[in-house]
Amino acid sequence: MSTTPTLPHHLLTLAQTDAFTPLPPASLAGIYTTPPFVPIPDTFNTRDLGLLPGSPIRPGLIYRTGGFLAGISPAGAAALAGPPLRIRKVFDLRSAAEHERRPDPAVEGVEMVWLAPGEGGVVDMELYEEGEGERGIARAYVDVLRLYEAGIRGVLEQVRDGRGEEAVLFHCNAGRDRTGVVAGLLLTLAGASEELIAFDYILSRVGIEPAREKLLASLGKGQMNVDMAAPGFRNLANLKASCWKAFAKAVDAEYGGFEGYVTGTLGFSEEEVAKIRSNLMVQN
Repeated sequence: MSTTPTLPHHLLTLAQTDAFTPLPPASLAGIYTTPPFVPIPDTFNTRDLGLLPGSPIRPGLIYRTGGFLAGISPAGAAALAGPPLRIRKVFDLRSAAEHERRPDPAVEGVEMVWLAPGEGGVVDMELYEEGEGERGIARAYVDVLRLYEAGIRGVLEQVRDGRGEEAVLFHCNAGRDRTGVVAGLLLTLAGASEELIAFDYILSRVGIEPAREKLLASLGKGQMNVDMAAPGFRNLANLKASCWKAFAKAVDAEYGGFEGYVTGTLGFSEEEVAKIRSNLMVQN
C-alpha cells in the first residue's frame, strides 16, 4: 500500500502558481540542481521519478524531461550519457510534425527512439471553460493514451526488458502533458500515492519556467493551434491537481484503470506487468 509522502512546501507553493505569472528568480535558486530535478545542460523540466519524496521507483532509472532546447552541446551529451545518469535510451513522445521540425540530437552511447503516434486529438476549447478545465484535460490525456500507444508501449517494454539496470528518459515538447501521462502511468504501476502522482504532475509548472513564455506562445501555433483569447485558454495552460484526478477517473471509466490500459489496450500480460512493477520499484 502507498503512503502519503511529505511534500516540500516550497515546491508545492511554486507549482500552484498561475502559468501567466512569472516565478521570482530568487525562489528558484538551486531548485533545478536539487532533487527531484536533475541538471542536464540544454534541457529543462528534467527530473528523476525515483527522487520524488517517498517515490516507490528506484532512483537513477526513470527520467522525464521537456526535451532538447536546440540540439545538445558536448556538456549536455556528457551529462546524458555519462555518470552518474548513464541514460541509454531516450523516447520521444512528440508528433510527427514536432519530431521532423526538431529531431532528437545524436548522442554517442544513447539510442534515440521515436515511434510514430496516431493522428487526431482535436482540442475542444469549450471543455476547458468549466472549473479548472478538468473535462478538457481529461479528454486530452485520454487522447494521449490512444494516440501515443506505440511510444508508451516502447517505454514499458524497455522497463520490462531492462531488468531495472538501464536508465531511460522520455520527453515531449514541454515535458508536462504527454510526458506527464507516461510518468503518472509508471508511478501508478509502481504503487505511488495519488498525492505524489499529482505532485509530480503539477511540478512541471516549476520545471517549465525557463521556457515558459516560449511555450505559452507556441500553444497558439502548430498542431494545437488553439485560440489564446478563448475563455478556457488559461485552464489549458495551467496545471492543476484536480485535472490529474479527473483524468485518472476517466482512465478508470475507459480502461478499468491504468493497469487495465496496459493489459487490455497495450497487450501486456499480468506476468509482464508484475515484471515491470518489480523492475521499477526499490528492492528491499
